[in-house]
Amino acid sequence: MKTLAPAPAELLARARTDLRSGLPVCIGNAEGGFLIAAAETVPERRLSELLALDPDAVLAITDHRARTLNVPAYDGDLVRLALGTGADAEWVRAVAEPARDLATPMKGPLRAVREGDPGPARLAIALAKSAQLLPAVIVARAPAGFAPGNAGLTVLPKDVAAAALATAQRLREVVSARVPLALAENGRLHVFRPEEGGEEHYAVEIGQPSRSEPVLARLHSACFTGDLLGSLKCDCGPQLHAALRAMGEAGGGVLLYLNQEGRGIGLANKMRAYALQDQGFDTVEANHRLGFEDDERDFRLGAAILAEMGFSAVRLMTNNPAKVRMMEENGIKVVERVPLRVGETDHNRAYLATKARKSGHIL
Repeated sequence: MKTLAPAPAELLARARTDLRSGLPVCIGNAEGGFLIAAAETVPERRLSELLALDPDAVLAITDHRARTLNVPAYDGDLVRLALGTGADAEWVRAVAEPARDLATPMKGPLRAVREGDPGPARLAIALAKSAQLLPAVIVARAPAGFAPGNAGLTVLPKDVAAAALATAQRLREVVSARVPLALAENGRLHVFRPEEGGEEHYAVEIGQPSRSEPVLARLHSACFTGDLLGSLKCDCGPQLHAALRAMGEAGGGVLLYLNQEGRGIGLANKMRAYALQDQGFDTVEANHRLGFEDDERDFRLGAAILAEMGFSAVRLMTNNPAKVRMMEENGIKVVERVPLRVGETDHNRAYLATKARKSGHIL
């Protein structure tokens, strides 16, 4: 029955889960298209099956990772590397993950593919990023006669997948309840859930701020290590508590707690970045070696939650001008940027200096 068919966003959520589980996904239609698999999760058996279906399958990586491997990025923002029938899962992961660079320095010769359409590879990398996996994917063309739908694989029409990935998540409030906090006893926690599933996001409302006036607000990205463990490598925990304290003292405010760990790359990739920082790379260089951009977060989520709560203007507590721009671009007027300079330690001083020098933070 067509009435039970999953919507594009629901198919996208299913595809993310499949990739994280090591299962290939089809970008195309039930009769054919491109089969993609995440480099870090694909098991040896499935990689062999993909190469049997398409001996010309490629490993797609971003231009950032390609620069680390000294491979020219003919496709601009990505590189398609020829696999050949001899490639195995261990080699694929060694190319994808910089933590293996010292252990496996000889990966080549690496041959970049220049023929054909890089569009499916580009879409596959975006899908892997959205699943918080390393941005490295196997891309194989489904041969004639192989029907991905009949094989039980999730099938994402190319145009539908591209549109769904580019569209901001639609959020709805699930519930809210009073939660007295140590820094503000008049707290209330709102839980927002994407309509297609996925990570929930939260809004901590302090007091009863007027919806007709600019509200003191902060967009705070989840930081397990800083917020919960008290890590000294970042300033996240001190910023979280300072913002709540300021809102409590002001008698009102909204702190948005967005589940976008590690600037949107996820906790596992954040720990990979930390391991690279221990080798001497700064925070931006580490992200690039992993294949990510400086910042992969989607601040549209914050604007959507504020609008859903009835706020149209904010006094935004941030040192990051990008947050101000994104709020303005998505219909939330920022009448004032309120600096939030706390939490500098001997362990994070260089990290903060890098954010100021390379990411434009005002510190």
